[in-house]
Amino acid sequence: MADNTDSVFRALADETRRAIVDELSVRDAQTLFSLCVALIERHGSSITRQAISKHLAMLEEAGIVRTEWRGRTKIHHLDLEPIRRAHRSWMGRYTNEKDTGA
Repeated sequence: MADNTDSVFRALADETRRAIVDELSVRDAQTLFSLCVALIERHGSSITRQAISKHLAMLEEAGIVRTEWRGRTKIHHLDLEPIRRAHRSWMGRYTNEKDTGA
């Protein structure tokens, strides 16, 4: 798979998208409705379903969220591999503990 570090960072730059990732990391395989409820209850968000849907589309474009259809219900799953690849390819060189100097 091609390096999509830029799209991963763009997707994670928004607080709402990070909250969606957090919610999917706590409980994977959620519907849009369940994510809306979680964002309202745990994050105090007053965002519309349409806006959350747009945020999910950006996370899906970056590969962080993947979806499946179960009948007429769209289920969202978290895929951490794009975040891990972005960390290894760029952030890893700055978080390496090789330098022990102050």
